[in-house]
Amino acid sequence: MGTSFGRGGATNFQQDLVNSDCIVIEGSNMAECHPVGFQWVMEAKARGAKIVHIDPRFTRTSALADLHVPLRAGTDIAFLGGLIKYVLDNDLDFREYVVAYTNAAAILREDFQDTEDLDGLFSGFDPETGQYDETTWQYEGVNVPSSAGQRSPSQPGGSAFREDDRPDDTADDGTDDETESVKEADQQQGAQGSADIHGKPKRDETLQHPRCVFQVLKRHYARYTPEMVSDICGIEPEVFLKVAEWVTANSNRERTTAWVYSVGWTHHTVGVQYIRTASVLQALLGNMGRPGGGILALRGHASIQGSTDIPTLFNILPGYIPMPHAQQHTDLDSFCASSDDRVGFWGNMRSYTTSLLKSWWGDAAQPENDFAFNYLPRLTGDHGTYTTVADMIQGNVPGYFLVGENPAVGSANGRMQRFGLANLEWLVVRDLQMIESATFWKTAPEIETGELVTEDIATEVFFMPAATHVEKEGTFTQTQRLLQWRHKAVEPPGECRSDLWFYFHLGRRLREKLAGSTDPRDRPLLDLTWDYPTHGEHDEPSADAVLREINGWGPDGEMLSTYLDMKDDGSTTGGCWIYTGVYADGVNQAARRKPGREQDWVAAEWGWAWPSNRRVLYNRASADPDGKPWSERKAYVWWDEEAGTWTGHDVPDFEATKRPDYVPPEGATAQAGLGGADPFVMQADGKAWLYVPAGLADGPMPAHYEPAESPVENALYGQQANPGREEIQGAWNRGNPPRSTVYPYAMTTYRLTEHHTAGGMSRTLPYLSELQPEFFVEVSPQLAEERGLENGGWATLISARTAIEARVLVTERIRPMKLKGGQVVEQIGIPYHWGEQGLSTGDSGNDLFGVVMDPNVHIQETKVATCDIQPGRRPRGKALVQYVEDYRIRAGVQSGLVPSGGRAPIEEGTS
Repeated sequence: MGTSFGRGGATNFQQDLVNSDCIVIEGSNMAECHPVGFQWVMEAKARGAKIVHIDPRFTRTSALADLHVPLRAGTDIAFLGGLIKYVLDNDLDFREYVVAYTNAAAILREDFQDTEDLDGLFSGFDPETGQYDETTWQYEGVNVPSSAGQRSPSQPGGSAFREDDRPDDTADDGTDDETESVKEADQQQGAQGSADIHGKPKRDETLQHPRCVFQVLKRHYARYTPEMVSDICGIEPEVFLKVAEWVTANSNRERTTAWVYSVGWTHHTVGVQYIRTASVLQALLGNMGRPGGGILALRGHASIQGSTDIPTLFNILPGYIPMPHAQQHTDLDSFCASSDDRVGFWGNMRSYTTSLLKSWWGDAAQPENDFAFNYLPRLTGDHGTYTTVADMIQGNVPGYFLVGENPAVGSANGRMQRFGLANLEWLVVRDLQMIESATFWKTAPEIETGELVTEDIATEVFFMPAATHVEKEGTFTQTQRLLQWRHKAVEPPGECRSDLWFYFHLGRRLREKLAGSTDPRDRPLLDLTWDYPTHGEHDEPSADAVLREINGWGPDGEMLSTYLDMKDDGSTTGGCWIYTGVYADGVNQAARRKPGREQDWVAAEWGWAWPSNRRVLYNRASADPDGKPWSERKAYVWWDEEAGTWTGHDVPDFEATKRPDYVPPEGATAQAGLGGADPFVMQADGKAWLYVPAGLADGPMPAHYEPAESPVENALYGQQANPGREEIQGAWNRGNPPRSTVYPYAMTTYRLTEHHTAGGMSRTLPYLSELQPEFFVEVSPQLAEERGLENGGWATLISARTAIEARVLVTERIRPMKLKGGQVVEQIGIPYHWGEQGLSTGDSGNDLFGVVMDPNVHIQETKVATCDIQPGRRPRGKALVQYVEDYRIRAGVQSGLVPSGGRAPIEEGTS
């Protein structure tokens, strides 16, 4: 959504679903995994909304929907692409909205080539590197920068160079051959075709130009017919057409449709493009920025949204500011150069960044030292979790912190994860229970097989018991970008401590040890503003003080009320610019609890939503270009001519006094460069992007690719899987060949209501363990008969990574999918909550999955892969290792045998 609209957060709020006329839940089992939010879906249904659930399994969500659409896992782009074709073929797009508020009219370069021209590839693909040069994807005569996603123009396809890729001949002045090539690439991008980096694209608002986005989109999806959707997804054409009719009938001036997704979409090698396809569809239908519309990204739990806003990710800083690159960004000027004169609110990057630096380093950040910009770490490559684990296996990572994560169970390829943990020098685990990632050295399955030997594991494990969410104070940020203040209910028992306590006192002790150091590398730590007040018996740091720091101060010492008050001269601070305003007027806005009966349905005084307490993003699009509501029924914000301001039910996601007829002067930048009818204020052109000219590593438009491991051939293109997918090659991460008869069945993972993610918070509880006492897998009656599986009996599932055992649940909730040519694909459902610790134990479903990733966000594909299934229990000990190896041999897969300790090398071909 970031590349489509400018921000990655959910566009609407859950309570707003009651205003939807149709709700499509796809990539989510909302009733079971987000039951509290699902109440609003049921309220919408009671008001007459159509509810559609699209999922490989029939679940409790399906049972409450008007229509359940089973589809083959990994084929959502084909389904959504079919809906796009239906809209375009039947002129069902909201044309006034599309012309005014999307880039449908923008004209592309002549040298752009589509997947329809190149059999599944876009122009610019380098088969040797597996990466795209996105130059030809740009508009004619102008290169528009990306608001989100890959924002480094010197890295074709968004790939970052690795540390070991740097040239050895680094010059004394800090430049080298690669730095010069980076500069040259930047210059080339600006000079290509006399393009203006910050100009506006040429447009044909009749949408007839053969190279305008609208026509390119029509050609791109021309083959996504209902019959093709049926051939790929296994959905009957009449069922597809029913969904198409419901969605389009409820998307117009008077009616809106909402799309809801969760990790059923994100955990794919094309996960970003899944969300992009929904974005294209919703923009065509005019559902963005309007009540009852939008795209709701359901986060797993608090504070998943917060951990990306104030990130635990390697490639962004707070507020989605991109992390600097070691070779490209040598100072603040070079870091901000591409933003200083750009249009849209990213044109204020220097103010956001300078305020962040002042927040972190205070008086040590001054103009003469570039506001301590050089204190920031730099990217040298992909430092994501799976790359790090591969480096751990090589012995290149001495220490590791695990905080609220249990990768031995919760991450793809648990065997690889455990090998990584076994090759550390030290490991810190902060959790509520002694999870599998803390006890791997004695309980891992690889101990039994002999691939790990307890006495040979040198990893020193430090278990630090953590406080639960009711035992600490502070904010959490949930699904709809809403910050809510949490008061401490009880004191944590024994040695349990909050995360804030742990990191504050760890930082304090490190600073004490380094006190007096003259080593320049210690200055960033010693100069940190680390002066939070403490209270209580254990010197708990003040969460309120941290929130104030995140909000930021002005030069007068008063709390900032909006990020628009941030300056680039060092006079303001702010730990996360999108959170500025959470302490507006010196009031903790996140702690507000005004009852719903005392305010309107938007409930703006319950908590605080970023940015600026807006509950619906891009809500300027709820009014027409003249500022009038598209309809009274769907009125949300509008222009009040008499007052000279935008008004309505929500905080306008627009400059409050910018007139609808405002035309930017030539050369205007930042928000001043946006017109009065440009609702998507983070984009350089103010439009929703149906086509993405910059920012994505795997294509400007979504195209159907098969999963990396698929039992079928791609029916649309010769290109089987996402050509830009990331893979890590090693004996500990072997992949199943596509269309393999040795691994003939598709498998997908899912959550259970009774267990929580990797099980650390649920498998230790007797009442939850009693409700779901054993690891099981779901199979259809047809598959059970084919393989001789008995309901309640044992089955062994095998992939190129390992084999696991589970109880069998034979059910019609998961059905065979009939595809092109009569091919039948069986799918196996696998809950992933089990491991060796707790009251309810069992093999881990994620052990079956390999590590292959989306190239944009480095997320693993754990929602679809292939396997075999056989009746009975799996082999034990060393016999298991040979059993899995025999399968590899039969499938033509390289050996997966590893030396004791798992330290097999990373192999060539890793991307």
